[in-house]
Amino acid sequence: MKKLIYFTFILSAVIILLSAKSDKSNTIGRPNIIYIMADDLGYGDIGCYGQKTIKTPNLDKMAAEGTRFTDFYSGNTVCAPSRYALMTGLHMGHAYIRGNGEFPMRENEQVLPKMMKENGYTTAMFGKWGLGQSHNSGSPEKQGWDEFLGYATQGHAHRFYTNNLWTIKDGKCESYPMDSLQHSHPFITEKALAYVKEGHEKPFFMYWAITMPHAEMYAPPATLKKYLNPDGSSIFEEKKPFVQKNLQARSYRSQDKPNANTAAMIDHIDADIGRLMALLKELGLDKNTYVFFTSDNGPHNEGGREMEFFDSNGPLKGFKRDLYEGGIRVPMIAWGANTPKGRTTSEPLANWDIMPTFADLIKANSPKNIDGISFANILSGKKIAQKHDYLYWEFHERGFDQAVRKGKWKLVKQKGNTELFDLSKDLSETTNLAAKYPKILAEMEKIMQTSRVDSELFPLKK
Repeated sequence: MKKLIYFTFILSAVIILLSAKSDKSNTIGRPNIIYIMADDLGYGDIGCYGQKTIKTPNLDKMAAEGTRFTDFYSGNTVCAPSRYALMTGLHMGHAYIRGNGEFPMRENEQVLPKMMKENGYTTAMFGKWGLGQSHNSGSPEKQGWDEFLGYATQGHAHRFYTNNLWTIKDGKCESYPMDSLQHSHPFITEKALAYVKEGHEKPFFMYWAITMPHAEMYAPPATLKKYLNPDGSSIFEEKKPFVQKNLQARSYRSQDKPNANTAAMIDHIDADIGRLMALLKELGLDKNTYVFFTSDNGPHNEGGREMEFFDSNGPLKGFKRDLYEGGIRVPMIAWGANTPKGRTTSEPLANWDIMPTFADLIKANSPKNIDGISFANILSGKKIAQKHDYLYWEFHERGFDQAVRKGKWKLVKQKGNTELFDLSKDLSETTNLAAKYPKILAEMEKIMQTSRVDSELFPLKK
């Protein structure tokens, strides 16, 4: 009898262990996802998109070992609405936040980190949030983040030297004290890499919202040294040293070497991506982790940065705050997991496609009533299952600008001008074809009219 009881006990224990092992293996089998978004990095700022002066070997290697997207777009031409589009899957015609400002996300919105959590993922964010503060509905912990370290607001993120960041502690967003003499980017990077190193019982989703190369133009000192002569001067010609005349203004500090700092910022980002790729390979996570690298919008011309000096928008026209391609077309590289190596795709896609794509990758239901489509098929080497009929943007900072891309056609209404371009022949948007193709123009204008609803935060002026 004792032997029978003992045998039954051992058998039960084995069944429990096998069950636990089976459950854990199923969990481990689901991919981790890391989404990296630089701040104001231009289409032409990295080597695999044409940059000649600043070397970016790690991002170039990431593209060679993964898939590079040539026609990927940001949610908008400035920070907050672009990040909102990423989080919600909505383009600017349906977005709640359509421009910069301290507008918090609403409490009950369906957002990317909530979707990941609801499907068994742990969620962590490092860097620039910009969609809410600790005292309102947009606070990171209220929007689905388990862990957070970084800047809650956009204005604060313009300061690389600060006496505090923000973090989630005991379920609340609290101030995190910082040494104001320490550049924040390397500090945040170490926290992000430490998170990857942790033993995760559940699959994880990490959003790394890098604050560089946004102004103000101050690179981490150790990397800046590479771009300085022995006497401390810049190795580049500095045509436009920046002098901040109004010290009370909420803007950037004076900077006499903005070109050197621009190069050092992009160099430092590249080195950090190399560290992440090496870490994932070292931990054996590269086969089960998708990594995406992109930018929130086109390059800026602020704080002394000379966008033209480095040809930061490459072959594109315009930059940040434009709805020409240079303001909204951004780099996008996908790497790791089953992503095809050395592949390039020209499928027109945007950052509001991320939510449904991630839903497919984790085998979850995508939220309803969004504008995004899934491009998960591209990440497995197949043709995209569904194509966009069109892509739509609007921008309210200088009045009311709009843009639509449909196939090869692009319509831009900006600063009172209406311009139609054939991107297949005129990527730089130099020749206005509006008068030559009135039927195409009418079709695109109709899309502009029907693709949007009025916004309570950004009403149109009568």
